[in-house]
Amino acid sequence: MTQNRFLQLHTLTSYPASLLNRDDAGFAKRIPFGGTVRTRISSQCLKRHWRTYDGEHSLAGIDGAELSIRSRQTFEKHVYEKLVAGGADAPRANDVVAAIMTTLLGESAKAAKEKEKEDGEGKKPKGKKGKEDASGEASREPLATGQITVLGKPELAYFVTAAQEILASLGDGDAKKAVEAYFKTKSRKENLHSLKLGAGLDAALFGRMVTSDILARCDAAVHVAHAFTVHEEASESDYFSAVDDLLKDTGAMGSGHIGSSELTTGLFYGYVCVDVPLLVSNLSNDRVLAGEVLARLVHTVATVSPGAKLGSTAPHAFAQVVLAESGNSQPRTLANAYFEAVSSRGSLLSTTYEALARHVKEIDEMYGLQTERAVAAIGPREKLASALPAPVTLAKVAELARAAGASG
Repeated sequence: MTQNRFLQLHTLTSYPASLLNRDDAGFAKRIPFGGTVRTRISSQCLKRHWRTYDGEHSLAGIDGAELSIRSRQTFEKHVYEKLVAGGADAPRANDVVAAIMTTLLGESAKAAKEKEKEDGEGKKPKGKKGKEDASGEASREPLATGQITVLGKPELAYFVTAAQEILASLGDGDAKKAVEAYFKTKSRKENLHSLKLGAGLDAALFGRMVTSDILARCDAAVHVAHAFTVHEEASESDYFSAVDDLLKDTGAMGSGHIGSSELTTGLFYGYVCVDVPLLVSNLSNDRVLAGEVLARLVHTVATVSPGAKLGSTAPHAFAQVVLAESGNSQPRTLANAYFEAVSSRGSLLSTTYEALARHVKEIDEMYGLQTERAVAAIGPREKLASALPAPVTLAKVAELARAAGASG
């Protein structure tokens, strides 16, 4: 079977009045490109919505492949509370779990936590450690990390077992030293690293960074570009008011709230590249699972939209073009098809399709056709015919992705 090193996905998706991704001031994110400013959707925004989507073809729906837990409270909720529920002494369990956190996450996590305290967001609860609060329970420092950790359920189950073993032999000993000695054993590190999908499915796709040699680092197998409009930004300020119903019943005129927000419209180009062999490796060399993941990823990328201002703009849209490319050649974005912003005069969609086909044709003429392609499209599909194969269903595009995963 021929190995396919890379799977690339290119999409064109149109959104009417919406505010898909905001900056710190509440305005739509933007990026200058080719001399004009475009509306942008960050890769972080896209990945989060793809990762957390729970519906048909979702990543979360794959049997036996659970997602990671991303939280600052993970050790509190999934390790400490399970130990206490199992009968462990709460103060000793707290000491052991705190030592595990420090050993696993290293000094960088401690430094981040200290910085958060300096900012006033991580202050200790009232009362001192060992004293009782108003409820009669001993107050303690919450087992929260200074930043979000990405951990898989198999890893957390391993930490619970490790903590139980440490507590069983700890007695009055020093928790920190006992934890360090426990994880210093080479066989235990190897056991942790060998856990199938130990870091979780989404860590296998989108990666995670760790600072210790105990946890397994996952390099991102799925590379996601920031999506941007193929044309110049188009936005308008939306003035709105909320009527006070009780005030209205008295015959008076007035509102309970007046405000404004930015709304944008746009046809966005999106790009995803998958390092297929790395994905297979991250998935414990399960090629069948890799194929299933990639097939679902095609559907998710094509149909799942960012959800900002969901209730007031309903920003649900399906991609109008999904182009998949599978092969061994160096991947490259097709964003430069829109280096010069597409004009809004005439048919925007037709001009956009023509620009894509022209760019693909020029690349093929210069470098040669190096990938197997499948495209699904709606609208003026004839504008793509000069460079791309005849359009097929999205399911057929997903099958190309599945085959790439099986051969990765």
